[in-house]
Amino acid sequence: MARDYNKVTITGRLGTDPEMRFLPSGVPVTTFRMAVNRMVGRSDSGERREETDWFTVKAWRQLAEFCNQYLTKGKRVLVEGRLETRSWDGPDGQKRYATDIVANEVHFFDTAPQGAVAGVRGGTSMDGGMGDDLMEPDDLPF
Repeated sequence: MARDYNKVTITGRLGTDPEMRFLPSGVPVTTFRMAVNRMVGRSDSGERREETDWFTVKAWRQLAEFCNQYLTKGKRVLVEGRLETRSWDGPDGQKRYATDIVANEVHFFDTAPQGAVAGVRGGTSMDGGMGDDLMEPDDLPF
């Protein structure tokens, strides 16, 4: 019998500095936004243009602490995790939905930060130099 599978992998740049908070139980959770650029073609002129998709990423426990300590706005990373949809009632009484990525692993494309321990399980593994930096942080759309 086939098993269900919920896995997502994205690469992009942090659009915000990570924000860490703690649950009443003391468990840390860090949230940050990621911008993922893609090229799209326009059927009328054949001209290609760049579009940006935005994702909210959540990291828990040890990975949350790692992300909060070493990531900053503009850093290029690869995030592996799963999709999680949450809902709430808006101020107008309408049901609202958001789909976030819950990170299992975060890999650096930029140089690994000083003092970071590579290969720690739970998503704190890093791989400096995995890809070319094609965009400078000043070129980001945020």
